[in-house]
Amino acid sequence: MKTWILGCMALVMSLAPCAGEAQVPEITWDRHGLMMDGRRVIPVMGEVHYSRIPADEWGEELKKMKDGGVTIVATYVFWNHIEEQEGIFRWDGQRDLHRFLLLCKEQGLPVVLRIGPFCHGEARNGGLPDWVFDKGCKLRSQDPIFLACVARLYRQIYSQVIGLQWKDGGPVMACQFDNEYGGSGDYLMALKDIALRTGFDLPFYTRTGWPELSKPVPFGEMLPLYGDYADGFWDKSLEETAGNYYKAFNFKGFRSSTAIGTDLLGEQKEHLTKGDGDYPYFTCELGGGMITAYHRRPYIYPEDSYSMALVKLGSGSNLLGYYMYHGGTNPKGLTTLNETQRTRGTANNDLPVKNYDFQAPLGEFGQTYPQYYMLRPLHLLMHDYGEMLAPMEASFPAPQDLAKGEDTGLRWAVRSNGESGFIFINNYERLQNLSPKKGVVLEACGVKFPRLTIPSGCMAIFPVNIDGIRYATAQPVARRDGTVYLMQIEGIPTTIALQNGKTLKNLKPKGVATPVYGNLYLLTKAEAERLFLDAPDMEDTPTRAVAYAKTKEAGAPRGIKIGPAKVAEAPSDEDFEQAAIYRLSLDEQAMREGKQLLHISYRGDCARLYANGKLVADHFNYGRDFLFGLWRLPEGCTELELRILPMQHKMPVYFPKEADCTAGEAVKKIEMTGVN
Repeated sequence: MKTWILGCMALVMSLAPCAGEAQVPEITWDRHGLMMDGRRVIPVMGEVHYSRIPADEWGEELKKMKDGGVTIVATYVFWNHIEEQEGIFRWDGQRDLHRFLLLCKEQGLPVVLRIGPFCHGEARNGGLPDWVFDKGCKLRSQDPIFLACVARLYRQIYSQVIGLQWKDGGPVMACQFDNEYGGSGDYLMALKDIALRTGFDLPFYTRTGWPELSKPVPFGEMLPLYGDYADGFWDKSLEETAGNYYKAFNFKGFRSSTAIGTDLLGEQKEHLTKGDGDYPYFTCELGGGMITAYHRRPYIYPEDSYSMALVKLGSGSNLLGYYMYHGGTNPKGLTTLNETQRTRGTANNDLPVKNYDFQAPLGEFGQTYPQYYMLRPLHLLMHDYGEMLAPMEASFPAPQDLAKGEDTGLRWAVRSNGESGFIFINNYERLQNLSPKKGVVLEACGVKFPRLTIPSGCMAIFPVNIDGIRYATAQPVARRDGTVYLMQIEGIPTTIALQNGKTLKNLKPKGVATPVYGNLYLLTKAEAERLFLDAPDMEDTPTRAVAYAKTKEAGAPRGIKIGPAKVAEAPSDEDFEQAAIYRLSLDEQAMREGKQLLHISYRGDCARLYANGKLVADHFNYGRDFLFGLWRLPEGCTELELRILPMQHKMPVYFPKEADCTAGEAVKKIEMTGVN
């Protein structure tokens, strides 16, 4: 297993107070963003669901998040994970919120608790327990019966938070009420009133800024947070690049998205709730990836996540919150805890029973996807230049309202204070091959760049009148102890024009040990992505083949039904009785050599993995391997059963081009590797 350890120059600002500190840092906010004891910061918030990860893995996974540049943790508290049976609360094992918060404190990671009662999060009923539906009350309303149930829930959550609120020197800095609620703000205020009476006393409170509320909450009561995604499993269309997701790749002044949750919220207009424009521009659901539904299976590229993050920062956002930053696995319950078309709430999509990998920077088992590293230079910049960048206003010299794939000019924006600033460039849109832009002239703060050719797919941030640099065609990454690190942008010759009148042209990276001039260091993309990580092991982990044998052929193809949400229904347990069956034999010696990740490459519609007759993992085929963390197996388990349902012709399912849609089923290869 690869272990990444921060060097002496820490990547992450310590927002949370250290144990034994006499005074807790004061958190305040204004229209620009957050301040810690009066110092402006631009945090990176990463969503991870503690109840979707085994408790003994929390510490290591939080460390990975911090190493990736996350400075705030966000997590849902799913009601049906903790009170699946009315009146019986579970705070044990991976449901132990108090233990999770203690580990966040240990890592110096502040926490935003998303306490519902409705969360969504692709959980069964959006996190509402089944028994609440039998109460005869109106859910997500001020119905006294419903609010009495919520009050009991909040008291239980508070029992886990006692002594760990920010004012106590703990990590809990904020909480969010409900999720994606579009009714009257009176309901949200009723939830806040319950929380305050219960004992919550936090620096600030939040809500999702979408959809538009029918009645605003009083100004200052809850900060609205926004989001955007590169694609959505919830879209009922089976077409590639369906919906308004393309708008996430264009710099614009409008903060929200009209593409999120269209299955629940319907068509949305570009309107904000009255007064929301006076709040700081924060996000809580910037797509770090995307989960796959049965009927729609997006394949997310690392450039999708990076482009959206850069565009949001360039458009004026001063808190980037990723959903998800770390994937997970649905815990075992009295029933399955995944969203389906036939559950009583959020019944619009069939999601995997166990899998919630989300193709996030850190996957279901803590494995790294490329965007984990790709995003780090951006996070470093937000950390080291946050105090300077936060009050800079965004301006948009390029058109803001573009059609899907529009390729008539360069997409760029400027954030500046009039004297210095940053130019943000994005020549990328998901699944659109934007052309190189020739003869581009960039200008900001009275400084004009020489004509440039911006390559296809290029994403970059250029400084203007910063750190003694008049302009540079390289991206600032970090500045520590008088040293400035810049990242070379592939396909653009590096020029650094200094404010002392000297111009350095056609510079080549010399690494972290040798400056290119004075205190300036130029890094390759790979070097910048791993800056301040101590001696990372770049070698691939050993790969071992796993022995397997087919023990049963698949039965007759199942009839794929269109469910109540008018999309294809996922196979049932009974359907998997007709699946092809393979027996896997694991190498005990290899399994003792650190954490081993099982990689199953197969052809077929979907697959399930069983240990000792119990379902441990499932997968909808979308072009990436079916993975499983073998360290989670019961002790002594060395045999697994794999079931694969065949791919069929002309299925009513969106498959990306990476998926093998050849009819039938087959195992291509099965391997085990160390987690990286």
